[in-house]
Amino acid sequence: MLRLLCLGLLTLQVEVLGLAPPPSPQAISNQGYVLPQFDPNPSQRAQEVAINHAGYLYDPPLIGNSSYFPGGKLGTFRWGQDIKEFLGNAAFITNAIEEERIPVVEKITQAGGFKNLSSYESLYTGEWSKSNPVGIAPGYFTNYTQDLHFSMERLSVNPFSTARLSPKDVLPFTLDKIDVSKIAGLSLDQLHKSGRLFFASHSYQAQYKLQPNRYGAACDAYFYINPKSGDFLPLAIKTNVGSNLTYTPLDSPTDWLLAKMMFNSNDFLHSQIFHLANSHAVAEIVYLAALRTLSARHPVRAFLDRIMYQAYAVRVAGNQTLFNPGGFFDQTAAVDHTGVLSFVDQFYPSVAGLFRGNYLRESLVSRGMLDSPYGPKLKNVPFYEDAAPIVASLRRFVTSFITAYYTNPSYLTRDKEVQSWITEANGPANVLDFSPAPLTSIQTLIDILTQMAYLTGVNHHLLNSNAPSYITGLLPFHPSAFYKPLPTTKGVADVTPYLADLEHAMYQVTLQLRFQRPQFPAENFELVDMFSDSAFGKNGSALPPAVKKAAAGFKQEMEIIGGAIDAKGFDKRGLCQGMPFIWKVLDPRKIPFFLSV
Repeated sequence: MLRLLCLGLLTLQVEVLGLAPPPSPQAISNQGYVLPQFDPNPSQRAQEVAINHAGYLYDPPLIGNSSYFPGGKLGTFRWGQDIKEFLGNAAFITNAIEEERIPVVEKITQAGGFKNLSSYESLYTGEWSKSNPVGIAPGYFTNYTQDLHFSMERLSVNPFSTARLSPKDVLPFTLDKIDVSKIAGLSLDQLHKSGRLFFASHSYQAQYKLQPNRYGAACDAYFYINPKSGDFLPLAIKTNVGSNLTYTPLDSPTDWLLAKMMFNSNDFLHSQIFHLANSHAVAEIVYLAALRTLSARHPVRAFLDRIMYQAYAVRVAGNQTLFNPGGFFDQTAAVDHTGVLSFVDQFYPSVAGLFRGNYLRESLVSRGMLDSPYGPKLKNVPFYEDAAPIVASLRRFVTSFITAYYTNPSYLTRDKEVQSWITEANGPANVLDFSPAPLTSIQTLIDILTQMAYLTGVNHHLLNSNAPSYITGLLPFHPSAFYKPLPTTKGVADVTPYLADLEHAMYQVTLQLRFQRPQFPAENFELVDMFSDSAFGKNGSALPPAVKKAAAGFKQEMEIIGGAIDAKGFDKRGLCQGMPFIWKVLDPRKIPFFLSV
């Protein structure tokens, strides 16, 4: 199936390349990248920008109502070229999966399929050495039934769906007072008023169309900071479907486990489509505005060209092979592909598409995960603990890069191309929550480029790339769908009959593997090499000495950060960063520097 779909993409790419002209000439100054006011060939440069502005146009969005997609002769040629690169990069994982899937199927078939929850481990143990050399999260199969495992996934695996409730917020739903007191030692009102109560809602998924013989909930969940231990723990899950059951840790272990799986299924859907609207759609439109306004000689354009490698292939590929009727998404999910469009329509304009609102720290602060003015501090926020040092290093490089060219603050206000870019982003491109024009602060420009590098090199890979096969999409705790009607009363004896059989389990496993690019470390495509010697092509040798030094420093810092992440282990309590599993998703030596899939 994948080979046929890739063939379709290849045919489309050939047609596109045949229709479009080659890119406009991009003559680079012998002195390297240069601001427009200092370019020795201003007329040639102006002609190039004019050609780009006419050749890169805004076409309607792909996959829901998000950002515009490149159109025009140059825009069409660009995404055709990106598809070519994408197909080349995807070949390794496609072949590896085809080679490694057969022994897995044979092994599980001979064992008689999945007889209980523990038998799902055979999907992964000792398998997929080529497709998934990173492996799966240590502690997952031994500890996924623990409440702490479930709750701490909200602070690591997908930190974008949960927020602390303000004491002024109206409680989303009520719970039995005695039950809450037994679980938490405080009443629901006390948890709320003391700033200890958190909420995640996937109730919107009740609107999505379920596929035949597939089932799913639309869960809301409360989490809380325990007043004695300080642990972040689950309090209750409400399904919002059928008889709208509300589960708590006081229910039977099997009922409660099923409830956590129902929530995880909803949260898994959220994480995968949120990544599309939050990283791809946002970074792409900012870059498209730059392609229309910045010369290829501009240092800012050079920076963006590097980090936006292959950027415009993914939404085309998704539209043609993943979210199309009967595509990979429909093979695995409870809801059909129209749910993806509905999700993007809702979340892109309100949350996912906001540029400044999704800066790393600002996003977490806005949801009460960091620096909350009410309630106790979370003991651990593993996502932030791992991402913050990387973003700080990105900012140091960007600062050195920008200040090497803007040696005088007045250079920014006199830079007509960058000012046009900011105006374009706020105007025709319709970038949401972008820095306003005119751009008067070099620090703001540093913020913009740091965020772009964060979106392509960190944010994207938190939810995609290695993450789904490492933990986010692992069965049995993270099912894409259920295959038996969900219970309308409590008292389930066994969760296994609700879960995927071998055929559907393999659809889920192999789909998650397709987001991997295990050959990239050997090809210097990882985050550690974002600004390596070859990053700026033939013009790299003319970079200012300060930029070369900063690039070497960035690489060294990524190696150190990666080593620290790789060395993670369990403490004497059996925890790592407060979690009963080891989370290594953001090792910069093992994630791409660009929007890979």
